[in-house]
Amino acid sequence: MFVAILPAALLTQLPILQVAIPLLAAPVCVLFRRGRWAHDFSLLVTAIASIISVALLQFVFNGGVISYALGGFAPPWGIEYRIDSANAVILLLVSVSGFLALLQSRASIETEIPEQKHPLFYTAFLLCLTGLLGVAATGDAFNAFVFLEISSLATYALVAMGKSPRALTAAFRYLILGTIGASTFVIGVGLLYMATGTLNMSDLATRIPASPHHAVIQAAFALIIVGLGLKAAIFPLHLWLPNVYTFAPAVVTTFLAATATKVALYLLARFVFVIFEDASFAGTLLMPLALLAMFLASLAALQQGNVKRILAYSSIAQIGYMLFALALASTQAVAAAWLLILTHALAKGGLFMAVAGIALQTGSSNLDDWKGIAKQMPWSAAVMVVCFLSLVGVPLTAGFVAKWSLLSAIFSTSESIILAAVVAGVSLLTLLYAGKVLETVYLGTPDEQNATANLREAPLAMLLVALLVAAMNIYFGFNGTMLSDLSKRAALALLSGF
Repeated sequence: MFVAILPAALLTQLPILQVAIPLLAAPVCVLFRRGRWAHDFSLLVTAIASIISVALLQFVFNGGVISYALGGFAPPWGIEYRIDSANAVILLLVSVSGFLALLQSRASIETEIPEQKHPLFYTAFLLCLTGLLGVAATGDAFNAFVFLEISSLATYALVAMGKSPRALTAAFRYLILGTIGASTFVIGVGLLYMATGTLNMSDLATRIPASPHHAVIQAAFALIIVGLGLKAAIFPLHLWLPNVYTFAPAVVTTFLAATATKVALYLLARFVFVIFEDASFAGTLLMPLALLAMFLASLAALQQGNVKRILAYSSIAQIGYMLFALALASTQAVAAAWLLILTHALAKGGLFMAVAGIALQTGSSNLDDWKGIAKQMPWSAAVMVVCFLSLVGVPLTAGFVAKWSLLSAIFSTSESIILAAVVAGVSLLTLLYAGKVLETVYLGTPDEQNATANLREAPLAMLLVALLVAAMNIYFGFNGTMLSDLSKRAALALLSGF
């Protein structure tokens, strides 16, 4: 095992190194005079973060939980980083997604972002990575707010660097809504501190049942759920997401689609199941919101003419799937939610990588400009086919493993037929908007002004990484045991508390 070669003293420091390395590396990028140097340095940092996340995952899966007290101040008085199976999986997802996004993106970054802004771009990217890793790693409620803001502030800057003038509008709208969400969340955390006298998540879970301030705690619960719901783009708090995904630079969209909302969902699940221990709330409020997101966002995706917007609304619908699984509130259902998080990151990450390559060559992400491009860009089109099939949940893809796990959780409930019919109906809608895109790409006849005869395949680095992600969607469809085991362990860790 990888952890066997690490000294015990180093292993205990991995939680802080996971966050501190990208945080300290971010300002270094500003010192580089050439964008390629900043890119290679950032790629190295994300690779190190990925290696650390693998080591942490192996350690906790061997039966250990790592608790790291910052500054030597023992919890609950000091800030604690606590790694168990639930957040170790999220750490792996965030760090590997960051590495693959950067590995695939050099050509698109050079095209979309002016050379003089490259060092600042990579600084913001590493800060965004730091924030997401910190949210997943921390065991302190206020520290989670701090890292949420680090990732959000960096994301506003990243989105604003998009080449479209509308990127600034998208970033500003996200800033306004994100600030509302963050403010709501931190007010809720403040109320928890007022009622319990602690910010440590483990200590909160112990003190809340014995607290006499029930009204304050209920208000805190509501505020925290609204704040995290906005960060996770839960319907109807999703209004920031379509424009962000559409107008942000391609690498930013790829990274955010695979990670940002998933981290917020993880934190929401941690508060609901561990701190407040209120699984009934998940069923009564989150379930209707999940169902609305699944249907309405899928219908909205069908109406779009821009491929990025189609995938953006698709992401809102898929977040609905994840919320739906969490709302069922059983161990099997929470495991299905984690499977959906992982497989959606694979499918949607691969789709946005393919879109980045095609948009780079065509200069557009409008579907009308993509008619018949499969003839000139067959490999990029093939990536889209595989990843769309995984998104739908077709057998022998990773998405099928997640959908089957969700259906298994549904059939253990009393309303299994109705809920299973809902999932099947939404999967049909997913198939319809996926078919709309693929029909245009493969069977469309290009207009004379949008002729594709001179198009060439995406740059080799972009194409190879996209093909790798597509291959992972197929591999985990044939061998889903690894992802299923990760998800089951994560669910058990989450539902058993700290």
